[in-house]
Amino acid sequence: MTTAYTAAPFRPTEPRGGDYASFTTSYAALLDTVKDEGLLRRRTPFYAALFSGLALALGGLCAGFFLLGDSWFQLLIAAALGVVLTQFAFMAHEAAHRQVFTTGKANDGLGRALGTFVVGISYSWWMSKHTRHHGNPNKIGKDPDIDTDTISFFEEAAEGKTGLIGWITRHQGTLFFPLLMLEGVNLHIKSVSSLLEKRPIRGRKTELVALALRFSLYFLVVFAFLPLGLAVAFVAVQLAVFGFYMGASFAPNHKGMPLVAKDAKIDFFSRQVATSRNISGGWRSSALLGGLNYQIEHHLFPNMPRPNLGRARRIVREHCSSLDVTYTETTLMRSYAIVVRYLNKVGLAARDPFLCPVTAAYRIH
Repeated sequence: MTTAYTAAPFRPTEPRGGDYASFTTSYAALLDTVKDEGLLRRRTPFYAALFSGLALALGGLCAGFFLLGDSWFQLLIAAALGVVLTQFAFMAHEAAHRQVFTTGKANDGLGRALGTFVVGISYSWWMSKHTRHHGNPNKIGKDPDIDTDTISFFEEAAEGKTGLIGWITRHQGTLFFPLLMLEGVNLHIKSVSSLLEKRPIRGRKTELVALALRFSLYFLVVFAFLPLGLAVAFVAVQLAVFGFYMGASFAPNHKGMPLVAKDAKIDFFSRQVATSRNISGGWRSSALLGGLNYQIEHHLFPNMPRPNLGRARRIVREHCSSLDVTYTETTLMRSYAIVVRYLNKVGLAARDPFLCPVTAAYRIH
């Protein structure tokens, strides 16, 4: 039996005899293999070096900002700052998954410090949202990452939209990447609004204070040091690059992969593999995407440190091959083409729902 390494959407292979318990047993064996290989051990020195490099880069950008002064070359600093902040966000994401330290308290402390104070995203909001995503990737009504926002990720969400939103939906694949330049603003707004909701939130006061300090210092420095027009341009470029980089890093992982129906019952192994897509490129892709290129392995072993994911990939591919389960991997550019095509097909439902068979083709029942 062979494993298909394809970028095309697929339906997961049903186990022989329809016995999903066999997949559950096989995942337990896979987990034992991964543990025996030491792939779940923390790689704290790697993260110490990564943090040091990012802190040095951030310090260099701050120095460059003050040395350049009133110059439109500041927009290069702004763009680079958007990249560095995204890299810090990747590290906060890994801390949230308990990949950096051995204790939850230490990981939470690092994640909150980097995610909230440095990047400007509420750690508690991100944890809640991302935990639900990992539990039910691409499951309609359960995965917050496919909830309807500006973009519709399945046919029912696109139907009936009119006016400007309807026009955006009809062309959402083509507009997807330009819209990502607004994602940074969206993340900041949702972070603050989530902390103001009337419900129990762990660390609410700490995060509100951290966000207030972060944005106050940021805007105070930029608008005090630069002329008004240049300051506005600086903030706009930084937010656009940050939002685009964040969105373009997470988009290849699940968009255009099979959707899971609300009432579908699928075992953990099949659910994670069927809905996830890897990006080829090895360590280069891992550095660019913060380890998100190994999305299948990340979903199967969420607390596995980034440096170990490449080794786990070989084990998981062989395991999928032995079960005749499709393992999806493609290039970054190819994944973007798939996402754009898929979103445009979903957007057809905003024109005429009878023209859009895409949800049925991509859905797991």
